Amino acid sequence: MISTVTNKGEMRWKIFSGALNAKPMIDFLKRLTRQTDRKIFLILDNLRVHPSKPVKQWLAENKKNIEVVYLPSDSPELNPDELLNCDLKQRVTTATPAQAKPALTRTPEQSLRSIEKQLQSIQSYFQHKNVNDVA
Repeated sequence: MISTVTNKGEMRWKIFSGALNAKPMIDFLKRLTRQTDRKIFLILDNLRVHPSKPVKQWLAENKKNIEVVYLPSDSPELNPDELLNCDLKQRVTTATPAQAKPALTRTPEQSLRSIEKQLQSIQSYFQHKNVNDVA
């Protein structure tokens, strides 16, 4: 899964199969920039794919539409999107275990759809002590 959250309580996400490499990352960035007519300021951690050569090249070619700021290495506590991951993990691990491959994506999809309806909950990720100290 790849996701992002905003301080306005919005989130975007995509579930995909396989490893997160440059292709799904760039596809996700394209979706983000298509969904708005305003410039996006995106905060990323230093997951290996984020500063990869293909991603950096795509970002350079689209700097009019998107600008990226990288968090310091090994600081997931500063990333509000990690709080979404915690919420998702809590919901998925309390659900009935998947018995077939389709259920492996169904439960996370249902959980993400539920979370994205809770604007105040998503906004609260930005009020978390560590995240708020950075802002």
